[in-house]
Amino acid sequence: MKSIKYTLCILSVFTIMSCTKKQEPLVVEVYETSASGNQLTKIIELHFGETVDTIQLLPEKTYQKITGIGGSFTESSASLLNSLSAENRDKIIEAYFGETGARYSLTRTHIASCDFSLTNYTYAPDAGDVALTNFSIDEDRDDLIPMIKDAMAVSKDGFNIVASPWTAPPWMKDNKAYVGGKLLPEYYESFALYFSKYIDAYKAEGIDIWGLTPVNEPHGNGNNWESMHFSPEEETDFVQNHLGPKLEADGKGAINILGYDQNRGGLREWVDVMYKDEASSKYYAGTAIHWYESTYDYFPEELQYAHNKSPNKYLIETEGCVDSEIPKWKDDKWYWSKEATDWGWDWAKPENKHLHPKYAPVNRYARDIIGCFNNWVDGWIDWNMVLDKQGGPNWFENWCVAPVIVDPENDEVYFTPIFYTMAHFSRYIRPDALIIGVQKTDDDLMVTAAKNPDGSIAVVVFNEGNTAKSFALNLGDSTVNIKISEQAIQTIIVPTK
Repeated sequence: MKSIKYTLCILSVFTIMSCTKKQEPLVVEVYETSASGNQLTKIIELHFGETVDTIQLLPEKTYQKITGIGGSFTESSASLLNSLSAENRDKIIEAYFGETGARYSLTRTHIASCDFSLTNYTYAPDAGDVALTNFSIDEDRDDLIPMIKDAMAVSKDGFNIVASPWTAPPWMKDNKAYVGGKLLPEYYESFALYFSKYIDAYKAEGIDIWGLTPVNEPHGNGNNWESMHFSPEEETDFVQNHLGPKLEADGKGAINILGYDQNRGGLREWVDVMYKDEASSKYYAGTAIHWYESTYDYFPEELQYAHNKSPNKYLIETEGCVDSEIPKWKDDKWYWSKEATDWGWDWAKPENKHLHPKYAPVNRYARDIIGCFNNWVDGWIDWNMVLDKQGGPNWFENWCVAPVIVDPENDEVYFTPIFYTMAHFSRYIRPDALIIGVQKTDDDLMVTAAKNPDGSIAVVVFNEGNTAKSFALNLGDSTVNIKISEQAIQTIIVPTK
């Protein structure tokens, strides 16, 4: 009995010593954007009181490698920059791409016109010119190309570009129109050539294209603006037998072809066809997705399904925005309030209405990006970088919101809370960062974390609620207590040791 009592005593002492072991302080930098007025503000006074909840970082658990984060070059945005003073143009470009700004690393642009163009146009207007002898990107020379070049000039690390057509030249389609219709099989080769010529033309301007999607939103968009329909089988046929081989034959095999390029609800059907076998998968580098199916659900099951179908391929969000809204000029409060509505508020089928309640724009962005990164998405691209007070220009008058709103008549610029929300991710989570494991005890906080190539760790925390919260951030045996404001997003940087 004595030996048993002695053993129990030793265990009790060991337990007490373990529980009272002093943890080393964790050195961090904290930046916050909040409904109360912080705008990527560095928080000097951290909370050092008692905490109940914890966020535990698990850097030994690694997931996908980040490709990049950013926004899109559109003719609408580029034309607005042309209408501003040189000072404000430079200010916006620096804010998105400079070392003092959001440091966007992954972008998108449109091949020929889209709804956020000033008018309809194609690079190959001559009907029947199957060799595309008169192919020309002249329509882009006044606005789109200068905007991209200005961004390249200030971006220290550079950025990649995904390019997407909204439609083939109308004469290649069964309805001979910009809107709707299908690509005729006899023009599959010409449309593949269209991509190759586009890549060459932009290369001649000093602009490299990193990736392509065969078409934006192959399900169509209600016959509103430029569109072209593909089924999963039709697009895979086009990529497998025409686009992929053409780019390969022209020495462009390194261009990343991303299939689908629409809402997440259709992911399963598409990846089942795209990745059916080795032949169908060969030329697909990954899958592109949009977020318009819901204002609050990021569809984790669908994202996981797409990843598991082909774990070594890209899964990139290529478009998302506050749609069907006119921007609220210099009204930060609106962006944190559940007042916005999206297309589904009016148009969704009755069984899908619940996916489209009124929402706060900041919440929608923060929830979606964190949800995506926690479910294998490796890149996230916003839509227009700059729009005017009307939410355009847009030839179809399909008004939307951008992170930066301008008033060209008065040469004014408004950086909305969405801009700062995007920067919380793009500035601090860099290309080739690895998403790492996180454990948290507060279910009301959304958290994602990534280890950057330089060894630093970026932790993004989102508090959607109306009450400030405190938590202990733990990394190994080191800890720091932090307070996050109500309705706030924080990026916490653990520097390289």
